[in-house]
Amino acid sequence: MKIAVQSEPFDFGAEAAGFASGHDDQGAVVTFTGIVRNTADGTLKQMRIEHYPGMTEKALAAIAEQALSRWSLGDVLVIHRFGDLAPGEMIMMVATAARHRKNAFEAAEFLMDYLKSRAPFWKKEILSNGAEWVAAKEEDENSLKRWQ
Repeated sequence: MKIAVQSEPFDFGAEAAGFASGHDDQGAVVTFTGIVRNTADGTLKQMRIEHYPGMTEKALAAIAEQALSRWSLGDVLVIHRFGDLAPGEMIMMVATAARHRKNAFEAAEFLMDYLKSRAPFWKKEILSNGAEWVAAKEEDENSLKRWQ
């Protein structure tokens, strides 16, 4: 299991290849990468992501452990960035390895839903006409309910 909370960009190809290698006992690797999305009107200059070091890593490790125990997984990877990110930059990555694809897909979705709605990150959109904190969305909360 690898959990990384970092300000530096990550190389998706290298992370995915590194994660997949050495798992010859697993039949599936699922990856997902989140990208900073511009606003509908194209006014996003940057997304500012804040967190509390130590607390965030601990929370991400706990949810990764939950995924490992809930699904038959061989491994889990979670990378999440913080700091100021521009539209189009990679913000996070999740990877799961399992003997069978259903476990890998479901666990990856579970991790993504958790990261979107419960991970201790605070996001602020810096727009060309001001700034605002990103509020929780009902659709994200509803997605998380299916795992309860």
